[in-house]
Amino acid sequence: MPAAQSYPHDDTHDMKHRAKAAASDVASQVADKAAEYASKASQQVESALEGADATVRSVASQGREAGERVQEVAGNLKGAIDKSVKDQPMATLAIVGALGFVLGAIWKS
Repeated sequence: MPAAQSYPHDDTHDMKHRAKAAASDVASQVADKAAEYASKASQQVESALEGADATVRSVASQGREAGERVQEVAGNLKGAIDKSVKDQPMATLAIVGALGFVLGAIWKS
């Protein structure tokens, strides 16, 4: 009995089918990798945003603390000036005059 003949059309059809299947597999792998990379990128961005948020909160807290310290120093300075004006008015007036002279000289130059 003679062997079944293979027609060129059948071979071409089989090759096309295998090529389409391989292309589909590659497309699926590329899509999976793209989804994986997108997920990783999303996680990285989320992590960076969380870090930035923590940094902003820390800086805001430090700014509030610095503001509180400045207010405390200003209160202490005011108290010291009030005491100096009451206890030694002439010395205080001389210091203010000298300070005005220095500031005026700096401003003019």
